[in-house]
Amino acid sequence: MMLNEIYNAELNIFLEAIKSRYGYDFTEYARGSLKRRVRDLKAVMGVETIADLVPYVFHNEEFLPLMLEHLSVQFSEMFRDPHFYKTLRQEAIPILKTYPQINIWIAGCANGEEAYSLAILLKEEGLLDRANIYATDISVNALEKAKEGVYPIEEIDVYDANYLKAGGKTQLSDYYVSRYDFMALDPSLKESIFFSEHNLAVDGVFCEMHLVLCRNVLIYFNRKLQNRCLDLFDEALIREGFLGLGEKESINLSKQRKNYCRLSDETPFFRKKVE
Repeated sequence: MMLNEIYNAELNIFLEAIKSRYGYDFTEYARGSLKRRVRDLKAVMGVETIADLVPYVFHNEEFLPLMLEHLSVQFSEMFRDPHFYKTLRQEAIPILKTYPQINIWIAGCANGEEAYSLAILLKEEGLLDRANIYATDISVNALEKAKEGVYPIEEIDVYDANYLKAGGKTQLSDYYVSRYDFMALDPSLKESIFFSEHNLAVDGVFCEMHLVLCRNVLIYFNRKLQNRCLDLFDEALIREGFLGLGEKESINLSKQRKNYCRLSDETPFFRKKVE
């Protein structure tokens, strides 16, 4: 058996062990990205082969959060891709204002930057008090960081610029206090955000949604898992609900494409059609 075949066989055994022990299914994640993350995990654990990680899956409870932190991607920033937020503000907000209450699902919320960005936008539009923002992720560690709402101050110049480009109505500094090398977001923003664990590979719909955001997550999945997620979002969305994806993501190859119209040429933001 060639070296690459051995590597793939070991990876399959490792992924099946995770699925069997904990129920987390990474088998449909894009292999190129997954292999890089497993390589980093090996380095952290100080082991030579993927097979050496399998005993940790079954016999070390502390391995789970570390594993999830490495195998899931936890990168985001405040108001990332600001033209997306500007489109959301211009196209979706006027419609969402017509509902007495709105439910929003941020799938793959990572460390929470997007959830707080959306909360700020909704507050400026007078919608935060009647919004429920369900921010979910597979990583418990990421969710704990998200609940804290505290981030390194070193990126604040980027965040400030993103906020203004996204159509911000005041200054981002109105929504946080800085101390030492960190920024702590206004606790009032958390009141409408519910952080919880959810695995897009195996879990189902938990609420009827007016808006679903899953940005820069699907690019790490293979086509089968991407389609599962898009089916999930379609099931969750109300008639004429809104769906936002990442800049490099699309519904064009999904069977769901016929159910949506694109609202902007600049960013993948869609509205569900009336059946």
